[in-house]
Amino acid sequence: MVSVLAPWLAPHDPVRPDAAHRYLAPLSEGHLLGTDEQGRDVFSRLLWGGRTTLLWTFAAVTAAVVIGTALGLAAAFGRGAGAALLMRVVDLLFAFPVVIVAVSLAEIIGTGPAVVALSVVFATVPYVTRIVYGEARRERGKEYVDAATVLGAGRATVLLREVLPNIGPTVLVYWSTLIGMMTVFAASLGSLGVGVQPPTPDWGRMVAEGAKVLLSGSAYVAIAPGLAILVVGVAFSWFGDGLRDLLDPRRVRR
Repeated sequence: MVSVLAPWLAPHDPVRPDAAHRYLAPLSEGHLLGTDEQGRDVFSRLLWGGRTTLLWTFAAVTAAVVIGTALGLAAAFGRGAGAALLMRVVDLLFAFPVVIVAVSLAEIIGTGPAVVALSVVFATVPYVTRIVYGEARRERGKEYVDAATVLGAGRATVLLREVLPNIGPTVLVYWSTLIGMMTVFAASLGSLGVGVQPPTPDWGRMVAEGAKVLLSGSAYVAIAPGLAILVVGVAFSWFGDGLRDLLDPRRVRR
């Protein structure tokens, strides 16, 4: 929410350099978290960088969950060699090192947020597909599925109206957890230089830039975005745990 309100909350222009105020310490001359090597306000860049990192991560994870859910349902209720082949392809995708895929994409289509988004989708779709496949397979043998089939419901109707609502809570929990995990992953790609390019702020690139002066008395340049990444990752993980407790009565603590 704070990042969404960055245009109104950021006290300084996040991309305008100020050579006269390089590496100011936190709380110096109106700079809450200090300034970086180009004199840019770290707090303002932190707010704007969150918009970049979180927006693309949220969109990519959501797209991956939709794709993975569709593939998992299709494989669980499919028949013949097609369904088995689909899951073998999913298993094969787990073997690909995602960072190398991201670097390869950057070489092919150029650096930018689209590379990060595609990499997040590539990393997330197999995981979601496998989870949904397992959940849907368990639901397939239950009486309500057989009853719907006997009453004449088509396969698509059974999947969308019967099975999906029953596995939806599980998918929702994994979606929230994956946002936290992929935020850290997206930031790591940004630190490698395959994400958004300067001067646009990005948490991962801010950490990489701050790492150069980590031991020279300006550690705050890297610590601030690093803590932001950590907090977001942990927060979404806790949010996922909370959703699990809320949506699964068996896990509610008495």
